Formats: sequence, C-alpha cells, structure tokens
Amino acid sequence: MAEFIAPPCDGVIEILYQDEHLLLINKPSGLLSLSGKNPLNKDSVHYRLVQDFPTATLLHRLDFGTSGIMLVALNKQVNGLLTQQFQQRTIGKTYTAVLYGDLLNEQGEIDLPIAKDVEHFPLMKICHDTGKPAKTHYQVIERHPQRLSTRVRFTPISGRTHQLRIHSQQIGHPILGCDLYHNQQSQPLASRLLLHATSLRFIHPITLEKMNCICSSPF
Repeated sequence: MAEFIAPPCDGVIEILYQDEHLLLINKPSGLLSLSGKNPLNKDSVHYRLVQDFPTATLLHRLDFGTSGIMLVALNKQVNGLLTQQFQQRTIGKTYTAVLYGDLLNEQGEIDLPIAKDVEHFPLMKICHDTGKPAKTHYQVIERHPQRLSTRVRFTPISGRTHQLRIHSQQIGHPILGCDLYHNQQSQPLASRLLLHATSLRFIHPITLEKMNCICSSPF
C-alpha cells in the first residue's frame, strides 16, 4: 500500500472548553491527530495547537477522517492524571456514526478481538488468537431506509485502533465514507467518514468537577 499523504485540511480546530490545565477541542475531519514522519504530513492537531499552547499534549487520538471531541493536557501533571483515567477506563465516550444498510436490532454489543494486520498495514483485523479484547455497544438513533443507512450511537467499552470502523464492517454495516473497512456500496455514499466523537465524560484532575462535554454531529 502506497504511503498515505494527507490532502490539505481547510477545517479549523474549535476550542470547546479551555482553562489553565486542559483543553477540549472539536477536531475537523481530514486532519491528522499527530504529525507523520513524512514532512508532507506535518499539519496535525498537535502541530496546530502547540503554536498557541506550546506545552499541549494529546491524551488520545482520533482517526484522520473522524471529527469531534479530543481532550488535551496543558502540563505534565494533568497529562499524568488524565492518562490514569484513560487507563482505568473511567472516561466515557460516545460517537455518532451513519452505517450502511438497515440494522436488525435496535441495540446490541459487538465483541470481537482486534489485532494488527501486519501484511496489510495500516489495516487491523479480527483475530481470536492474537487479538486484544474489544467491545462496542451500539444503539440505533434513526433509520433511513430510502438512503440505505442507519444512524447509531456507539459507546466503545475498549479503545482499540480502528475499533468502531472494523466492528461495523464485521457486522455487515460499514460506516459510510470509510476508505479502509467498507463494501462496494458504503464508501461512495459519503464524501467523508461519517464518524464523530460526540460526548466525553471525565473528572477534572485538578478541580475534581464532573465534566461532560457534548459536541453535536456535523452530518
């Protein structure tokens, strides 16, 4: 597979919340979370943020095509405390996605282990021998039979690379616009990946306030 070169991204990073300790931002679709080794992939969330916030560090990533909420630490202490919350899985996240086809059930859980597909980088694969446990809960929000699609709310129980995209594909309903995990019909139905990080819940590591950030889907 040829090396991925990101096309220029005109989308802007919106700051949803800011204090001296952390930022909550809305990442546009089509922007890398971290700069790549190739100089042509320098533009990224981190590259843009450190222009104004030199100490900013990303606590997690969103895929290139995914938009929505990201949590950013502004110093080492806060980075460490929030990293603990991620590791303890006490941070709650939901995503909005539009899937190909009409899902059979109103809600359900996808429980399929995910491993790197070494022969087909950057793809991941479902592997019951070497894969790490991965669970995703889904709930139907709206059905669009005339558009061959279903809008769902995803709540990932684990946080594996490409988890929501590969899990969707594996149940026969890939996310519209996904370039890596698709069927013949699903990719051309959208000009971008229809996956958006909609909500993020965590405890503020300094004030201990319960934070619940919502960022509505742009599609």
